[in-house]
Amino acid sequence: MTRVLTQLELLRELEPVAEANVNRHLSMAKDWHPHDYVPWDEGRNFAAMGGVDWEPEQSKLDEVAKAAMITNLLTEDNLPSYHREIAESFSRDGAWGTWVGRWTAEENRHGIVMRDYLVVTRGVDPVALENARMEHMTNGFASPNEVGMLHSVSYVTFQELATRVSHRNTGRACHDSIADKMLQRIAADENLHMIFYRNICEAALDVAPDQTLAAITDVLKNFQMPGAGMPNFRRNGVLMAKHGIYDLRQHLDEVVMPVLRKWRIFEREDFGTEGARILDELGTFLEELEKQAVKFEEMRDRSLARDAARRERTEAAS
Repeated sequence: MTRVLTQLELLRELEPVAEANVNRHLSMAKDWHPHDYVPWDEGRNFAAMGGVDWEPEQSKLDEVAKAAMITNLLTEDNLPSYHREIAESFSRDGAWGTWVGRWTAEENRHGIVMRDYLVVTRGVDPVALENARMEHMTNGFASPNEVGMLHSVSYVTFQELATRVSHRNTGRACHDSIADKMLQRIAADENLHMIFYRNICEAALDVAPDQTLAAITDVLKNFQMPGAGMPNFRRNGVLMAKHGIYDLRQHLDEVVMPVLRKWRIFEREDFGTEGARILDELGTFLEELEKQAVKFEEMRDRSLARDAARRERTEAAS
């Protein structure tokens, strides 16, 4: 029977990989400044300083773009909880500690620039946004998975890539070149973060194949985005899925499968008896996920067709 490595043993075994990937990240990451991505000349005072408070007609964003921007920003706002999670799962020493600090500093820019953009352009109600931030951050974030290094690194691998896809599609949905450029910049950060975690997880598969596969499978079967507990998440999530910001098909085809292929999960020959059983479990889960994605696409197409027909009737009547 394969021995299960402790958290401390895993961290020690994988620290050289973490150090190499921290150095790789630092060599590839590009410094950027949030203030360079905000159209400051569009800004004006609110009523408290003699100006005018927000009204819905001031926003250039449609309902889909608003929902996506709010969801993505509130997700970024929970950074203190994410920092705590990875600091507890990894370590604050050596390469692990360097990564935790650097990752946190880079992620913090995302919330800064998105909020500045939305407030300056009056894209969403700033009072409602602040109230939602207070509620969401007060509730915090707790991982839906077991506590531990392998579950954490597996989760953030998929989550960072999912966030990249969501940000990139949100930029397009805003129909604003400034927002698109800003969210492209954020998405590039998320991609580099994903690569760090993906490489750590790949090394963990070599060190503890069955143990790592169990964590990956558990994460995928229980996966949910980190914003799941925020106000209006269900409503906004449905809007985002319906209009191609982030849906089940994208989750499967653009997030889950590319990572599993990179790890060559179904080609590996180093799994033991338990690993082979878990691999079958993962394969069954992915087949079911494919069926769910097809079902979702059919439902979405019918819904969009009904919406289009309704618009046509309204336009004809007017």
